[in-house]
Amino acid sequence: MVTTLGQPTTSNPDSQFSNFVSFRPRFSPMSRPNFTVVTEFTFEGFSIFGWHHRLIFFVVFLVLYLLTLASNAVILTVIYISHQLHTPMYFFLGVLSISETCYTVAIIPRMLSSLLMPQQTISVPGCATQLFFYLTFGVNNCFLLAAMGYDRYVAICSPLRYSVIMGKRACTHLASGSWTIGLSTAVIQVSSVFSLPFCDANIISHFFCDIRPLMKLACADTTIKEFITLLISLCVLVLPMVLIFISYVLIVTTILKMASAKGRKKAFATCASHLTVVIVHYGCTSFIYLKPKSQNSLQDRLISVTYTVITPLLNPVVYSLRNKEVKDALLRALGRKPLS
Repeated sequence: MVTTLGQPTTSNPDSQFSNFVSFRPRFSPMSRPNFTVVTEFTFEGFSIFGWHHRLIFFVVFLVLYLLTLASNAVILTVIYISHQLHTPMYFFLGVLSISETCYTVAIIPRMLSSLLMPQQTISVPGCATQLFFYLTFGVNNCFLLAAMGYDRYVAICSPLRYSVIMGKRACTHLASGSWTIGLSTAVIQVSSVFSLPFCDANIISHFFCDIRPLMKLACADTTIKEFITLLISLCVLVLPMVLIFISYVLIVTTILKMASAKGRKKAFATCASHLTVVIVHYGCTSFIYLKPKSQNSLQDRLISVTYTVITPLLNPVVYSLRNKEVKDALLRALGRKPLS
């Protein structure tokens, strides 16, 4: 929804348009005789697809969403009731499950609604709120994965000092630090984006409020804002990736020095789940936020589906299927004999 302000003029419309296009980056919307103030946005979502395709998407995404909620709830329950899993590794996994659940709740319900009701609207404050939670939990996940990589490094490279280094205090600091970075990033980014004037088109070429689609709607020069976004993206994506990479270089070096083949296999197995999640998570987010500007908004939307719908489900599935301790704890919770 847009509100038109200003009085019409009698000058040549073509001349007005060419002047506006030529000087758009330099003037605020208030300097134009006619402008519109955006009071709500409309999601384009998947409206380019027909009803039958959208219905199929709705069923698939709804099933994935429910599986994500259920699987994360199972992981949290198993970790809570099983004393064998009260270790730093599973502490971080539990925190990650909570964050992933909140992340999906912030995005997917409205996406499901837009599949049934195309061109769905959202108020400007509502859009800012969704972007805030999306960034908070998304950035938090990045640094939690880095903390989990550090935990694996200490466990394999300094096993005798593991309980000392990764005590409750250290785990709490790492987890709270991840949340703090997520909150700080969200505040900076949301403030940056919504300080821009939105006074023309109000259709977001996405299924949720994201930074780049919103900036495309701004009727002001966004060069500085885009540069800020790029810098922040580099910090919250590249920095954790570098830390994880260094951790795994040291881990692999230590594992290759082990004399026992069984020990090497066990050490690699403890890292496989985390490494799988890291590759999928950072692969998708890096492609979206670190690639050059693209006009292919449909491609961006389809890739966004991967890290908003599939990745949150992947975490508990990978950790439950590839992790013997979690599987044994789950079997014990179900009253069955653990795997030998």
